[in-house]
Amino acid sequence: MTDDNSDSLTLRVAKAIPSDVGHGRARVPFDNDLNLKPGDIIEVSGERKTAAIVWRCRPEDANLGVIRVDGIIRKNAGVSLGDRVDIKKVETQPCQRLVLSPVMAKQQKVRFGPGIEGFARRGLNKRPVVAGDRIFIPGMTLFAEALPFAIVSTKPKGIVQVLPDTDIVIKEDAVDEEEQGDVQTISYEDIGGLGDQLQKVREMIELPLKHPILFRRLGIDPPRGVLLHGPPGTGKTLIAKAVASETNAHFTSINGPEIISKYYGESEKQLR
Repeated sequence: MTDDNSDSLTLRVAKAIPSDVGHGRARVPFDNDLNLKPGDIIEVSGERKTAAIVWRCRPEDANLGVIRVDGIIRKNAGVSLGDRVDIKKVETQPCQRLVLSPVMAKQQKVRFGPGIEGFARRGLNKRPVVAGDRIFIPGMTLFAEALPFAIVSTKPKGIVQVLPDTDIVIKEDAVDEEEQGDVQTISYEDIGGLGDQLQKVREMIELPLKHPILFRRLGIDPPRGVLLHGPPGTGKTLIAKAVASETNAHFTSINGPEIISKYYGESEKQLR
């Protein structure tokens, strides 16, 4: 759908292709008035504004009016699956200086070895970045999970593109994830083979959280709890983490062995 302003386009947000996760890509249809081509930079506007690299959409998506972006781009734009965003083609400036800080809990500390800036420069080459966004550097992990970074500042300001001569500074002082908005590394793209189950959970949890007025108008009480059951390792906790991440909800994991005790009153004490 093209807006009255012919230089922008409104699309519905959909899940990213797994191979695109963490690479800043947006797959969009090219049959529009924006004259987009692979490699162009677009501004994605939801509750907030961010940027992404244009990639060709899959043939089956050509007439669906969707934009496929990963969880980190959705988080930066302040949208979730099914929301609508406005996109427009933008011209970027070369990024002269990029300052990054890891996003983690207060009690966590990290030290980076020499050469980390060169690794980041190669991983982020040609990527558009915006100050205030969160970003993943391909190949950089902490405890086998992708480590998110906060873009502290860029020179110049606005949407800039990382190039081989960009001066990258990575601070070891972490940005507190609780104060700056928790960036979970789990998203819907990480869940495979549970499409039907994920859809049901989204309807029962995500819909009431994002559209409470709809339930009030219809006089429907949203579910107060959802029980996921199945053998160990089938993805129950992963689904819960993904839904919490996509809805900006707080997630607390409590495992049975952590609270169960053979002594009277100990289980209740540990729960408290």
